[in-house]
Amino acid sequence: MKEKKKKKRERQVISSSASNKRGDWTGGDGPPQDWRIAAPGVAPRQAHMSLYSVNTRGDSPVCASTEHSTLLQHLPLLLTSSLLAMAAPNHLLSLLLVLLAGSLLTEATYYRPHRYFPHFIRFRQPSSSNHIENHLPEVVNPPPAPRHPFAPRYPAIPRLLHPTPEDIQTFHPEPRVVHPEPESHQRSAAPVPRAPANMTRVFYGVMFDAGSTGTRIHIYKFIQKDPVELPVLDNEMYHAVKPGLSAYKDNPEEGGNTVRQLLKIAKKTVPEEEWRRTPVVLKATAGLRLLPGDKANALLNEVRHVFHESPFYVPHNSVTIMNGTNEGVLAWVTVNFLTGHLYSSTKRTVGILDLGGGSTQITFLPKSKKTVESAPLSYIAKFNLFNSTYQLYTHSYLGNGLYAARLATLGALGADGLDWKVFTSSCLPKKFKEDVTFGGTTYKVSGVPDGYAGYRLCYYEVMKVIKGIVHQPYEVKGSSVFYAFSYYFDRAVESGLIDGSRGGAIEVRDFKKRAKEVCNKMTKYRSISPFLCMDMTYITCLLKEGFGFKDNTVLQLAKKVNNVETSWALGATFDYFRNLNIH
Repeated sequence: MKEKKKKKRERQVISSSASNKRGDWTGGDGPPQDWRIAAPGVAPRQAHMSLYSVNTRGDSPVCASTEHSTLLQHLPLLLTSSLLAMAAPNHLLSLLLVLLAGSLLTEATYYRPHRYFPHFIRFRQPSSSNHIENHLPEVVNPPPAPRHPFAPRYPAIPRLLHPTPEDIQTFHPEPRVVHPEPESHQRSAAPVPRAPANMTRVFYGVMFDAGSTGTRIHIYKFIQKDPVELPVLDNEMYHAVKPGLSAYKDNPEEGGNTVRQLLKIAKKTVPEEEWRRTPVVLKATAGLRLLPGDKANALLNEVRHVFHESPFYVPHNSVTIMNGTNEGVLAWVTVNFLTGHLYSSTKRTVGILDLGGGSTQITFLPKSKKTVESAPLSYIAKFNLFNSTYQLYTHSYLGNGLYAARLATLGALGADGLDWKVFTSSCLPKKFKEDVTFGGTTYKVSGVPDGYAGYRLCYYEVMKVIKGIVHQPYEVKGSSVFYAFSYYFDRAVESGLIDGSRGGAIEVRDFKKRAKEVCNKMTKYRSISPFLCMDMTYITCLLKEGFGFKDNTVLQLAKKVNNVETSWALGATFDYFRNLNIH
């Protein structure tokens, strides 16, 4: 009996010793049930052996299998327990205990800790002191890798796209033709890197045409699709008011209001963010050339004041009177640009005939040296454009515009006693009588009540305005192609020669034929215009007796080309941006 009690106390000592080892765990009651080894006849929570311990000096649990000293520390206890158990009758259980202890010793040597540790402990950030070699240096802004010298580089947007007031004078874009060039005119070029689609830029130009019969505004929109190519003329917004500035020679403030009215249209057309970069320019023509200097200057000063009130950019010398030579050259530039002839390597250009209210212009590129040699020196103009030098025959005849020619035919232009004089003509219907205002001056005009009227008499009256005044260029009698616009176009439409929406090509003899018909049937055409006979006769006389065109010379009548007005305004915009240096 004493021997049984002795063995029982020994087993309790072993169990107590094993239980005291639970102090190595931070988990309270010890490791999970699967990790306990119980002595025979003892409950698992009373007798167990810890195979894992917690490294209280570190930040994370450390597997006992990686620290052999922990297991070896418990080995004597395991052996002692086994030997004592073999003294008991149940030797089989003791043998199993010894084998199990050996198995645990072997497994602890190769155990993998991640088999039981949860993932939030398993992937903990390593200590910087122990793993410094695994950290790469941290770079906040790494420098860009060196670019290959032949890699494509997209050029920056040129400053010419959006000129500031400081550099507007150096703004020299060369807009290319709106429609594609003929294949024979296209030039091959080396491929250039294309800019991204978002490189497209838009800019505007506003040009005022202060003519004798009205003031017109031309708002041009250009698109720069590629920084390495020429800008494209996208479209034009055109509007006009009547009468012209010259009609306000005694009331400049009212003349300024007409310009202010047109500027409102410009503000609606040009985006607000582009206002300060968009130049506004006004060029006056024959209407102001015919005025006394002091009255013309008063009108120009008023326009300058209106411009400076606007949000647009007002460059130096933005309000001027344009001379006749520039008016003809710039109209020629406009038409040949719109028709694509400025890009032709064959120098095939077209001449222009511009008939305004106060003056008329003729401009063309001579093919014969005799044309240049026989012309007055002031009739030849040179300028550079698109890497080409042009020598043109050009002249503007002041006082030979359609409205001025009417008064000259009546003998009223520059006459005295306008308050009581009545000026008559065989070019007007017999019963016609009316007050006519031109350039701010009113004239009393009428037909010849008791006389004759018709084409022949009218032709002789008109000849007085043409004969000896208009020079005949040598090669005009040849086969050159001319574009005729302004009042050439308007009167051809009114008389039924062409369709107003499309224009068309006619011969000089067609003007003569229709002039005879209108003059001999004035009553029929009076509702259209009482001056239609005089105007058609004057155009016929100017073309035949003035410039010397043959009857079969073809004239292309057009108000617009590619939806852009056929006037000097576009050419003047090019001149302003590029400075053509016409001389």
